[in-house]
Amino acid sequence: MPTTDHRGSPISNASAADLAGFEEALRLLNGYFADPFARIEAVLAGNPAMPMALALKGGLLLCSTEAAMNAPLGEVIAAGERLAERMVARERGHFAALASWHRGDFAAAGDHYARVLADHPRDLLALQVAHQIDFLLGRSTMLRDRPAAVLRAWDGSVPGFGYVLGMHAFGLEETGEYGRAEDQGRRALALCRTDAWAVHAVAHVMEMQGRTQEGEAFLSDRTADWAPGNMFAYHNWWHLALHHLDAGAHDRVLGIYDTGVRPASSTVALELVDASALLWRLTLRGADVGPRFAEVADAWETLADDAWYAFNDVHAMMAFAATGRTASQERALASLRRAGAGNGTNAMMAREVGLPVAEALVDFAAGRHARAAAALASVHPVANRFGGSHAQRDVIHLTALEAAIRAGDRGLARALAAQRLAQKPESPFNRAAFARATALPALAA
Repeated sequence: MPTTDHRGSPISNASAADLAGFEEALRLLNGYFADPFARIEAVLAGNPAMPMALALKGGLLLCSTEAAMNAPLGEVIAAGERLAERMVARERGHFAALASWHRGDFAAAGDHYARVLADHPRDLLALQVAHQIDFLLGRSTMLRDRPAAVLRAWDGSVPGFGYVLGMHAFGLEETGEYGRAEDQGRRALALCRTDAWAVHAVAHVMEMQGRTQEGEAFLSDRTADWAPGNMFAYHNWWHLALHHLDAGAHDRVLGIYDTGVRPASSTVALELVDASALLWRLTLRGADVGPRFAEVADAWETLADDAWYAFNDVHAMMAFAATGRTASQERALASLRRAGAGNGTNAMMAREVGLPVAEALVDFAAGRHARAAAALASVHPVANRFGGSHAQRDVIHLTALEAAIRAGDRGLARALAAQRLAQKPESPFNRAAFARATALPALAA
């Protein structure tokens, strides 16, 4: 039996065929290709006592961000516990991370993966799942530093090197190192054109720098690389839509929504997040989204009581607020309050960001714009605490700005619009927003 994987990390109880299946599932996960879950299930069907196959399945369940995946994750952990005496230390580290996530200590899960990577810097599964945890927790510095910590153990001779570069590129972008981020992302794409995460990293750079036309061309020209058969395509379509949205091309945005972001109904939380976020941005701009938000709200109804990941709950609230579903709004608020009263990482996320943002969305939809603007402007500086990227969390700032304008608060609206204009002075939307804010009458002394 092999004693190491293809990158030299120790592995136990795997035949050559088992290892080949594991490596294929890992490759699919690395590139976000369909379907790593089916592939690893096939490996486990032949060898249910392969620890690293179980660890990969557990990592996939973890990254779903859905409470419903916690029960099958518990089954994976239990299966691992029965194999603990046969595992190598690396494998035990994976299961310690999964167990921490399972009990709601998301931060500790990342810490366990960090320990694995300190000893086995070429453990690509540990790196990718930990990178996703850093993303889900909004830990910009760790998005950069975790890949950086292992890079010296990698080179072009090691399978998967390009994926490590792509992760590092995204971390560099999230910490504002845009030039280095783009260079690293393009280096990753030179090794693997179909690396959807590296495409995503470069797209983020262009989004943050306001390079609207260039970003549109970059994503459009590479569609054949990142879209076919890719589970992450919906998010890169979302990024393309943002460029068109900035230019005010609402019909094109809706076309991308229908064919790329939400081509079919689903209750996958990660997909619903982008659907809600894009439709909410459109409604802030006065666009008619037709029945689309109602369909998304219907899908969120199945997850409204999760109380597992506050970032999801806020995006569910966008759909409920936009469609006037007061009962569903109360369910989502109750979920966030329940989460905030509990223990674990999500309790902090719900208390400090999720609940105040959700309440502000309700206020916004009810026309209480001054209250919504004040709350959102206050929480925006700490919004990273509930996860996501700068581009995703920007919806909080956008809503605060629109609320301030609708409230007639010239001072706050001008300040928020000026912040946006300073970051992206060429943005058509930011220019228009600043003009709208400036045109408001000054408040009486």
